[in-house]
Amino acid sequence: MFNNKTVLITGGTGSFGRAFVRKLLANSPKKVIIYSRDEQKHFEMGQEFGGKEMRYFIGDVRDRDRLTRAMEGVDYCVHAAAMKHVPIAEYNPMECIKTNINGAQNVIDAALFSGVSKVIALSTDKAASPINLYGATKLASDKLFTAANNIRGAHPTKFSVVRYGNVIGSKGSVVPLFQKLIANGAKTLPITDTRMSRFWITLDQGADFVLKSFANMHGGEIFVPKIPSMKMIDLAKAMLPDGAIDLIGIRAGEKLHEAMITEDDSRHTFEFADYFVITPTINFAQAVDFAVSAQGEQGRAVAEGFMYASDTNNRWLTSGELLSMTKVR
Repeated sequence: MFNNKTVLITGGTGSFGRAFVRKLLANSPKKVIIYSRDEQKHFEMGQEFGGKEMRYFIGDVRDRDRLTRAMEGVDYCVHAAAMKHVPIAEYNPMECIKTNINGAQNVIDAALFSGVSKVIALSTDKAASPINLYGATKLASDKLFTAANNIRGAHPTKFSVVRYGNVIGSKGSVVPLFQKLIANGAKTLPITDTRMSRFWITLDQGADFVLKSFANMHGGEIFVPKIPSMKMIDLAKAMLPDGAIDLIGIRAGEKLHEAMITEDDSRHTFEFADYFVITPTINFAQAVDFAVSAQGEQGRAVAEGFMYASDTNNRWLTSGELLSMTKVR
């Protein structure tokens, strides 16, 4: 579906953007537009991806005019730009709101104005029943993208959301931190709480899931992949088997466990072979059967009271799987 199409990625110089571009270039796109405010990352990415399809736009999602200009002629958009660090967002709340909420609305407005065909926004497990500002802003963003399908009028644009957990290997995340500490000779690794668990997904898996969701989307859904969990203490022990654990306490805004589908979501969630779909709670002008994907795959309603959480997940990473995913030896 991406053959000879133009795709724009906001926050495209980040870890996800690079992984997604690698997948995208294998699908023969006409043009790939990287939209990001970090000029150094643009320069570095240009050294890796310098093909004739690539375009690099310096810009911030807070700037609707610049975003609208960048979206001219775009067929598909992935909205990956966000402030993601939980403690930093807690201490800089308005900056997080400006990027994650106002920026989301700017992406919607620019996509509608430019006639973009499909938009997928990346979300997070922290948006489900949020207790921190980052999660709250991403929940607001999810709601904006869902509701945008009801305000598009005669515009062709469809909006959906992809929600997943911690990305192994992404910049600023715990696995690269542990790898750096181990490389520097650390004998202990910091853990906030021995009970803490998280969902885990690789960059490649995340990129593949977004590509698949573009094909499956009707507009208005939140796509949730079926992915494994692992306790943070088991992660540390797998990466440094003979090391000790330094308990540092839960940071501002952190949960012990994360959920991607809450009990309240269960009343409007469908299960498919390798993913779930949370359907809109609002009625759309045109009825959509979300129990069947746009590719014809049949889903089934989950039981009321169902919850998809990292501590009650039925799939757990082994140490060997984790080491293989992180390429730690």
